[in-house]
Amino acid sequence: MNMIQAINSAMDVMMERDSSIVVMGEDVGYFGGVFRATAGLQKKFGKTRVFDTPITEIGIIGVSIGMGAYGLRPVPEIQFADYIYPALDQLVSEAARLRYRSGGEFTAPITVRSPFGGGIFGGQTHSQSPEGLFTHMSGIKTVIPSTPYDAKGLLIAAIEDNDPTIFFEPKRIYNGPFNGHWDRPAENWSKHPAGAVPEGYYKIPLGKANVVREGEAVTMLAYGTMVHVCAQVVADTGVDAEIIDLRTLVPLDIETIEASVKKTGRCLIVHEATRTGGFGAELSALVQERCFYHLEAPVERVTGFDTPYPHSLEWAYFPGPVRIGQALKKILKD
Repeated sequence: MNMIQAINSAMDVMMERDSSIVVMGEDVGYFGGVFRATAGLQKKFGKTRVFDTPITEIGIIGVSIGMGAYGLRPVPEIQFADYIYPALDQLVSEAARLRYRSGGEFTAPITVRSPFGGGIFGGQTHSQSPEGLFTHMSGIKTVIPSTPYDAKGLLIAAIEDNDPTIFFEPKRIYNGPFNGHWDRPAENWSKHPAGAVPEGYYKIPLGKANVVREGEAVTMLAYGTMVHVCAQVVADTGVDAEIIDLRTLVPLDIETIEASVKKTGRCLIVHEATRTGGFGAELSALVQERCFYHLEAPVERVTGFDTPYPHSLEWAYFPGPVRIGQALKKILKD
């Protein structure tokens, strides 16, 4: 399966198992979503469980919270992560705090799916990576898969979770892994081991990172599309790096990170979001606090720039192999 098919399969499996699960959003019904992630679900489960909404993100999330409080498990889709901002008040002020403010009497078991990230020439309004906003808000879990296998298992775990979860889908790797070389032929998930996705139910626990590659020279922390870019850089340079795919930012598998950095003595963090206030800053602080006496060089970050995502200069903004390779050389030299 590609990642779109895996996400569709996760919702299909869960809707068959649990009649309280509903899917909602702009064009998710008859049309099957702008990326076809919900294709066929309305035909199979009906218009009361898979339905289109008006173009109002605050309304989509507000209704989902009410549904969740009264026993349903909504899986709303925000068509692009760039459009999630109107719903921020509902997510932060209501969904994230409902369990706390009600003393556990009510929860908001909603899973908000949304494509995010660049690499598709979407420009400033279809390429943003706002995950750092949600990791800052207590009460919300943030999940970002990097493979079809992980996407299905993590989405199932998120839907079953009783807390609100933001499930960001890296749209650049919907159809295949991306190594950062935009001028090379596109790859397909059918040729990748993680494209072998079981048809039935399975889940991957939230809060457990995946060590994609073991190594001794440096620890590379990444998630989503950047996992594959880091892997390609390591293959090109021959650096004996340990690559960790975080998979979930909140909850964070800090134990795996700490063990790796204490082993390698160096840490390079890579993400596509803007640098200032990005999740990489939190990772850097955690590594510094927990691994200070094991570090042999300063923690390095390779990120997007503090600017709106540029359409004409996309590959200059995108943390590609050149910038990651330069950071590896620097951290290994220090």
